[in-house]
Amino acid sequence: MADLAPLLAHPQPIPAHAFMAIGALVAGGAQFLLPKGRGAHRALGWLYAVLMGAVAVSGLFITELRWIGPFSPIHLLSVLALCTLFRAVDAAYRGDIVTHSRAMGWLYGLGLVLTGAFTLLPGRAMHAVLFGG
Repeated sequence: MADLAPLLAHPQPIPAHAFMAIGALVAGGAQFLLPKGRGAHRALGWLYAVLMGAVAVSGLFITELRWIGPFSPIHLLSVLALCTLFRAVDAAYRGDIVTHSRAMGWLYGLGLVLTGAFTLLPGRAMHAVLFGG
């Protein structure tokens, strides 16, 4: 069973960022299973978009890794995620489903799955949550 204590011991926005990312991971994953273009897809899509936006914005305020002042490559990923999210939502409004689908796929794969995998490295909060220590 996961122990949330190591995550909750971190200052905000790290715990909120992690919980929103987990929510986005679940909502985005469900999107792959739902029929596209219907009410459930749109409603869950908005939840996913709001969560991803919040994850990206909260990531801008996390300064544990400092490479240039308070900044690290993670901050560039947050900006890229926000730009990709805007592009994906705009494409859906314009009816450009190919661009929408690709942008959301990249956002999910790189913005959540790949970056989430890095949080499982030893010494990181999510590693301690899932594997102890």
